[in-house]
Amino acid sequence: MTADTRRSPFEVYPAIDILGGKCVRLREGDYGQATQYNDDPVAVAHQWLAAGARWIHVVDLDGARDGRSLNEPVIGAIVREATQCGARVQVGGGIRTHQALEAWLAAGVSRCILGTVILDTTFMAEAVRRVGGAHLVAGLDGRDGKLAVRGWLDQTEQSLVDVASALAHLGVQTAIVTDVRRDGTLQGANVAWARDLQRATGMRCIASGGVRGLGDVQAAMQAGLAGIIVGKALYDGRIDLEAALSLAAKGDGVC
Repeated sequence: MTADTRRSPFEVYPAIDILGGKCVRLREGDYGQATQYNDDPVAVAHQWLAAGARWIHVVDLDGARDGRSLNEPVIGAIVREATQCGARVQVGGGIRTHQALEAWLAAGVSRCILGTVILDTTFMAEAVRRVGGAHLVAGLDGRDGKLAVRGWLDQTEQSLVDVASALAHLGVQTAIVTDVRRDGTLQGANVAWARDLQRATGMRCIASGGVRGLGDVQAAMQAGLAGIIVGKALYDGRIDLEAALSLAAKGDGVC
């Protein structure tokens, strides 16, 4: 195991999922169940940054589904907005070549989230060599402990624990652990799943999917996770971002 397990602040990541240039949320990863929240994702980013966000989590849903980004201009604008506020951005969705990975980092993205390609250990080893494990995030998205890829449209039989262990050995330091069955459902985050993966691999794990309230944020902190991604609950007004960030600040350095 070579992942970096040093302590770092617990982070709350407000999510911006972009489909066709609009800010949306999917239910259980289903593109047929997309709810549009805002025509201007940059305005949404400005709102989260004004509330004090230190990170913005951006997913290019078009890229995740089609394997190529259609939303570079709007994501680039979000990165510039965040940079001006001293915040950072992590981006995922359709990053399946070294050229795409390096282009996003050159554009000012701090970390790239890789999903479909994480099963290709040769690719991942080369990615770590080229950009360093600290700039990579493994998208460990799945159902019933098995990895889902290509925008969650394809369900594999690969164990998430096995995949995560291999990536940690290669030097990938951070993972987002998403229970696809809970994503967009407000059923509560699967904190235990993320905790177990973190303990098994030594990677810094971020819980995602189904977050419904500050109780999920507290549970993720108590589990020693590196952070939590909040989406639908923010847009529906169930979580106040300033309150979530304040709660996280009290636990800085616990993970």
